[in-house]
Amino acid sequence: MTLADIARELELVARTGSDRMHVQVKRGYVSDLMSDVIGNARDGALWVTMQTHQNIVAVAVMKSLACIILVNEREPEEATVKKAELEGIPILISKMPAFELVGRLFGMGISGT
Repeated sequence: MTLADIARELELVARTGSDRMHVQVKRGYVSDLMSDVIGNARDGALWVTMQTHQNIVAVAVMKSLACIILVNEREPEEATVKKAELEGIPILISKMPAFELVGRLFGMGISGT
């Protein structure tokens, strides 16, 4: 399933990386602790978080993540947007809380493994 498919189905809004929406995604990870994401997220996963600062982009690049999804309509900081655009990391915004979003992603076939 592509990021575009996921965004369309879940009504996500792309803040950055709209040119990378063709990327295929099969798994995801949810955490607000960057050390947890660094230690446990797998390459190519999408990352669900409420963090908005620019360090999330560094973690996404380090782990080769497909995208970052911000929950609860949180908006990335301006510095985060600039860094994500520079690094080519899609940041998507969800109106849903993390629990609901992750449940819906799992229902769409996105697993944690």
